Amino acid sequence: MEQLNAWLTDLLAGNEIFTANTLGYYAEGLATTVQLVSLSLLIGLVLAVPLAIGRGSKRPWIKWPIFFYAYVFRGTPLLIQLYIIYYGVVFVEGIQDTWLWLILEEPFYPALIAFTLNTAAYTTEIFHGAIKATARGEIEAARAYGMSRAKMMRRIILPSAFRRALPAYGNEVIFMLQASAIASVVTIMDLTGAARFVYARFYAPFEAFLFVAAIYLCLTFSIIYFFRHLEKRLLAHLKPQG
Repeated sequence: MEQLNAWLTDLLAGNEIFTANTLGYYAEGLATTVQLVSLSLLIGLVLAVPLAIGRGSKRPWIKWPIFFYAYVFRGTPLLIQLYIIYYGVVFVEGIQDTWLWLILEEPFYPALIAFTLNTAAYTTEIFHGAIKATARGEIEAARAYGMSRAKMMRRIILPSAFRRALPAYGNEVIFMLQASAIASVVTIMDLTGAARFVYARFYAPFEAFLFVAAIYLCLTFSIIYFFRHLEKRLLAHLKPQG
């Protein structure tokens, strides 16, 4: 108990673990984590919508390649995918002589590609299930109104599917935030990378990693609050009146 009190006293007093320099590392790691996660989620969402529509196609040459892609990326660990993309791109013949190498030699972009492909696979399945759950009556009403397939998808099916997919997609956003901690294994200075750096420099694992864990908790609760607020607004018509 005395050791705990001493540690809390040092923490609140501001020891060498929490100087302006180390807090700068944490701030840089936070910015990198937010950038990596937000970009991968945004690009993955843009990719997932047409993939989810194609996933429900009756044409095998459209449906099965999308199914295979989602199956592979959902059935293998994200860390393995990151390793394959980060280390495997070096062995692509001639790539180091192209303009792509100027981008891919930085570890941020291979990590962004791995995270984007992973979250796009999960989001594709989430939206595919939500699209399949569209009420038959809504589709028949749209057809009776004379809507084309594209207009029905844009005005009826996708908005309805998005509302149903919102809770599951919120969990996917939280999963991607927590999974982003593995980005530090390819030398990216994210939140976990900043904690590892501070730990290696000051030999203080508890302070470094507990501080980062608190930041992750704050980010997670912020995401939960945002999606719950969004669900209340979009699903307000399902609540019983009075």
